[in-house]
Amino acid sequence: MNPKPVIGLSADSRLLEPHVYHVVGDKYVRAVADGAQAIPMLLPAMAEGISAADILHHLDGLVLTGAYTNIEPHHYGDEATDGGSLRDPARDSVNLRMIPMAIAMDVPIFGICRGFQEMNVALGGSLHQQIHEVDGLMYHLENKDDPLEKQYDVAHEIKLREGGLLASLTDKPVEMVNSLHGQGIKTLSRDVTAEAIAPDGLVEAFTVNNAKQFALAVQWHPEWKFNEHPFYLALWRAFGAASRQRASKRRQHT
Repeated sequence: MNPKPVIGLSADSRLLEPHVYHVVGDKYVRAVADGAQAIPMLLPAMAEGISAADILHHLDGLVLTGAYTNIEPHHYGDEATDGGSLRDPARDSVNLRMIPMAIAMDVPIFGICRGFQEMNVALGGSLHQQIHEVDGLMYHLENKDDPLEKQYDVAHEIKLREGGLLASLTDKPVEMVNSLHGQGIKTLSRDVTAEAIAPDGLVEAFTVNNAKQFALAVQWHPEWKFNEHPFYLALWRAFGAASRQRASKRRQHT
């Protein structure tokens, strides 16, 4: 019997008065446990005192979760123009240095929403800070006054790259996804290949070119009710399979 892989989930550093907590959304934990069929492990957003290499050595996969915060613009050579949006410098410090290390250590990696943007920035790309202010781009944000069911409902189609990873997980050239982001890719990293494009031309998914293992990032939220969306579930199954493969190899050498 193959061992269950251990998959780390990046946590947010959040002030919940009066203390700071490291938090991960329940939907991500359940997607790893049930979708990827793995053991979820929450990773603190604490850069000091913990070696990224030591963390990754114990993992069979890494999920970079979504969040309501945005990456500090100085990480991609820009100044803040997004109206003082929420930040999480502790998470930035951890994830932006862990991403290239995870790829180099052949740890399967799955970036979601903020995690998608983190992967692009960590690999040299940049972001639009306010998509809705860019001529020609759609309004990709959710209405936070709507119930969650409506916020996370499918919002637009994405065109999949022929012959790509995502195309291999479905028999459709186009899939429908949700849309809950105010930022998006401005300049795509040279180290990745676009896997899906929104109707307005915005990159919605990419894979890392030199990765030897699963290394996918998506702008939408496939963790939301993944069991009700065959395409979302296929992503988690593929990531879980890659993580199980690493788990098996890693245990052979311990």
